[in-house]
Amino acid sequence: MASAAKPVNPADLKAIFGLEPEKAMEYLKSKGYAITWNWQEMLDQAHDQAFTVAKAMRLDLLSDIRGALETALQDGQTLKQFIAALQPTLESQGWWGQQVIVDSQGVGELVQLGSPRRLRTIYQTNLQSAYMAGRKADMEETTDTHPNWMYVAILDGKTRPSHRALHGQVFRHDDPIWAAIFPPNGFNCRCRVVALTEASVRRRGLRIVSSEGRMFTETVETGTDKRTGEIRTAEVTGLRTTDAAGKAITFLTDPGFNHAPGAGLADMLKRKQTAV
Repeated sequence: MASAAKPVNPADLKAIFGLEPEKAMEYLKSKGYAITWNWQEMLDQAHDQAFTVAKAMRLDLLSDIRGALETALQDGQTLKQFIAALQPTLESQGWWGQQVIVDSQGVGELVQLGSPRRLRTIYQTNLQSAYMAGRKADMEETTDTHPNWMYVAILDGKTRPSHRALHGQVFRHDDPIWAAIFPPNGFNCRCRVVALTEASVRRRGLRIVSSEGRMFTETVETGTDKRTGEIRTAEVTGLRTTDAAGKAITFLTDPGFNHAPGAGLADMLKRKQTAV
């Protein structure tokens, strides 16, 4: 979705999905840590295994940021509350504003560290991914009765045309498209997925479609490494579809979002329950 979209806070997500944050919290807490210089260094499924913030080069700093996210998730903090709680900690750690930072290769670079804008991105992306991972785990437990998944977009002026075109499209839960386009599909994406019974699909007059022959992957450029001149790339998934007017349109995930958050979360939770 467009970068100007209003952030979705945990209370909004709970109201939308009817969820308590337990499974979302499990997803967030299950991650390890990874130190990265650029966001392009860790893409897609890697985010399920490790928590990272570009240019947060110390584990104690990453731990403080993740701890603040866990508190925001548990307590339903708004973005404003999250920033108010975390900013003093980051300032005391020296991770705020523009600074010259020396990377692991000993090269100095003027970079943007903490800022309200960066904290908004950290808050929105991590909490949305956590809730979507929890939502997906719930839906995977009910595929016997609710085997059809419908893509739902927020239909306002900030919605990307390609996301709007997917609104109301129904695929089976095991269609390979969900491995790539289960939201969020980009920064500040507000899309979601709902599970439907066969009867609900018929009652709503919906049609179950398939991604077969319409799904593809391609490699896109994500920027140039300022130090080496290397052009960075990422793989994204596309789907050829049509909008409400019948116009052909192509949906593409954003680089770094080419995966379904929380893949394997349902199995992990089952193993924990069995162990208990």
